[in-house]
This record gives sequence, C-alpha cells and structure tokens, in this order.
Amino acid sequence: MPEDEDEDEPQKKEDAVITQAYAKTRKSLIARLDNWEDQRTWDEFYQTYWKLIYSVAIKAGLRPEEAFDCVQETILSIAKQSKKKLYDPEQGSFKTWLMNMTRWRINDQFRKRKKDTAMSGGEWDDERKTAVIDRIEDPNGEVLSRLWDVEWKKNVADAALARVKAQVSPKQYQIFDFYVIRQWDANKVQKKLNVSMAQVYLAKHRVGAVLKKELAKLEDEIE
Repeated sequence: MPEDEDEDEPQKKEDAVITQAYAKTRKSLIARLDNWEDQRTWDEFYQTYWKLIYSVAIKAGLRPEEAFDCVQETILSIAKQSKKKLYDPEQGSFKTWLMNMTRWRINDQFRKRKKDTAMSGGEWDDERKTAVIDRIEDPNGEVLSRLWDVEWKKNVADAALARVKAQVSPKQYQIFDFYVIRQWDANKVQKKLNVSMAQVYLAKHRVGAVLKKELAKLEDEIE
C-alpha cells in the first residue's frame, strides 16, 4: 500500500547510508587485517557485532563517522588481543568484555574530538567534552550495562535474522517480516503480497523454526 511505502521511505534512506558506510568500514578493516590468519572469521565477527558497537556509540553521543571509527578500532583491538589470548572466559563473559572494549574506544573518540577541537581553536561546552556514558552518575556502570543489554538483545536478534534470510526463500522471509516482525494483520499480509492464508501460516512456522535454531547457535557462540 502507498501509505506503508511512504512510512518506510525515511528508514530506507537511513539504512542505505548506514549500509554504504558499513561496506566502506568493513573493506578498510579487512585491508588492515591483511597479514593475519582467518580473515573470513573476522569478517563474520564484524558482520555479527558491528551494529551493536555502532548503536551503542551513537547513543553514547558520537557522530556517525566517529561511531564507524569506533566500530573499526574496537574490532581491531579485539583481534589484536585475540592473537595474544588476552580474553579469559573464566574472568567474565564475552558480552561484558566486548562492552568494556567498546566503551574504551568510545572514550578514545571523545578524546580525539576534544583534541581536534582544541587544535582548531574552537570552543564547546564542558559538558560535551566527556562521553555521555561517563557524564551520567553511574558509579557501578549500571546505566551503560542497561543500554548494552538492550542493544545486545536487539543485535543478537538482527544477526540471527540475517542468517535466516540466507536460508529461506525471499517470499517466505517477506511474509515472515510483515506478519511476525512488523505484526501486520494476516489479511493485510495476504492482500499486500498476494498470498494465501496457508502461505502466511506456513512461512511463520518454517521461518520461525529456522530463526529459533539460529538464535540458539548465536547464544552458544557467545557463551
């Protein structure tokens, strides 16, 4: 329906900009991993976690270009530490470790912004000199942890959906997207996609089963 397409247009434009920046950042990252083993693994890691790091960086107060720099530097730092085996599962979860790695790179970007501003002779409010996540009165890191938890769950779901999309037909995924993710009425899905009610319910069942499997696999991978 036209009204649905109009509602989606701003989001599509934003997604296109982010996708373009993602591709550029990914290419640059892989180039910097040029002499390292198993680039494919790091490419997959990047595709799984870049949105999480990017979203948290944006909510922390970084600009989009700074957030993409944060994504790249975070993953490069993780790759370097991984080579030295600095992550110890017995010392805490991967989720918390990744959160801390991201936080440090976010702070790096704010320090860089402060330095660049000082060098250019510009002035800005003292309140803007510190990362949002550090300006909040949050002695135990609870605010950041809650933000991270929300974005983590969303990212796991998005990563699982990306894997599902590669395993099912475009038509079935589209039906599932409208009916389950966007929560359209079944009759509206039928009319929009010119499918039967049986096809709607079949897509819900089949795609849902694949999604459940991929979510379980992702949870196992990050334990």
